[in-house]
Amino acid sequence: MQKKQSVIPRLFGLGALAGTALALSGCLATTPTMGGGSKGAITGAAGGATAENANSQLERCDQSLGTLGIVEDQNSSWYQSLRNYKLGSTVPVLRMMIQQSNCFVIVERGAGMANMNYERQLQQSGEMRAGSNFQRGQMVAADYTMSPSVTFSQNTGGLNAGLAGLHRNLGVLSSVAGGMKTNEASTMLVMIDNRSGVQLAAAEGSARNMDFNVLGGLVGSSGAGSVGGYGSTPEGQIILTAFADSYNQLVRAVRNYRAQTVRGGLGTGGALGVSGGSTPASQQVDAPVRRK
Repeated sequence: MQKKQSVIPRLFGLGALAGTALALSGCLATTPTMGGGSKGAITGAAGGATAENANSQLERCDQSLGTLGIVEDQNSSWYQSLRNYKLGSTVPVLRMMIQQSNCFVIVERGAGMANMNYERQLQQSGEMRAGSNFQRGQMVAADYTMSPSVTFSQNTGGLNAGLAGLHRNLGVLSSVAGGMKTNEASTMLVMIDNRSGVQLAAAEGSARNMDFNVLGGLVGSSGAGSVGGYGSTPEGQIILTAFADSYNQLVRAVRNYRAQTVRGGLGTGGALGVSGGSTPASQQVDAPVRRK
């Protein structure tokens, strides 16, 4: 007599397949892991002069060079283009990177200023408790202003030709299979002296990588898991890496800083005179030629 085949292995096999299908369709999820998200060139934390889990390639200073505010031009074309990648302001991650380096002390010159002013209004209204220590003359001046910009950013798109057979043979995976693309970015950081308006330093940085996104539909990045989306999207990570490159070069330049000087005085006429002018260089142009 032929033995009846047990249905348990078949049921187990069907269950495994069902579980796989559910996992692929996004119905199953693992428990979130603290610190387990995607990370880019700027990671960790900063508290005062202490940095935690900072990128080891980030330049660092033994002592700060002054106070710094970061202001980005949100009306510029490069800032508007960030929305195409679901990316937000660059300021939060740049502030953390700069504080981690200990080269500058960051002061608030952005949206947080509104709340600082609101607290002062509460104090002036008499609603704050005695001893709150909100007084005039406590705000720290920004010695310098740093302005970031993205001067170039592109990706080449997918190269799916070599994956055509994979698409045909993977069944359910064929609709989510991706390809390979190149991400590139170029960034600028400009630092201005707030008292004189003189540009003290400028640095360009760049980054490039190959993104092998074979299962992009299943493991694709989402901007919700990081500050402004920069740590968890390929485009965001490449822009951050370019900014880190810009900043490292700027720090190396200002470490060896030597002030520019102008014969005739900085901002008082310069060395290029014109006839009839009142600057020292102009007076020298009009001075009679001495004959020997």
